[in-house]
Amino acid sequence: MTRYVLARQAPVPLLTVAQFAAATGLNPHEVTRLVALGLLDAVAGSAGPVLPATQRARAARITRLRAGLGLNYTALGVVLDLLERIEQLQAALRAERSDRNGQWR
Repeated sequence: MTRYVLARQAPVPLLTVAQFAAATGLNPHEVTRLVALGLLDAVAGSAGPVLPATQRARAARITRLRAGLGLNYTALGVVLDLLERIEQLQAALRAERSDRNGQWR
């Protein structure tokens, strides 16, 4: 049996590059570089690019990977993609285990 959850998601706040840089401790030029390289997602705003507040966690992960492992930008992209895939697989595994535990035997 498939369960569906109906929920309204609150809109994600958008931050300018300067606001995002202040919130993450990054330099605004570095934020712009990460956006240009595709490591952070941004959308076009009326006064320039804006970043969803949800990208702060990704920026923190980028900072940790660069500081801890000394990864270059190309390697960062690969590692970030792999980490996201691992998270997706773990979520699918948890959901499958949850479904199995809820079934009649």
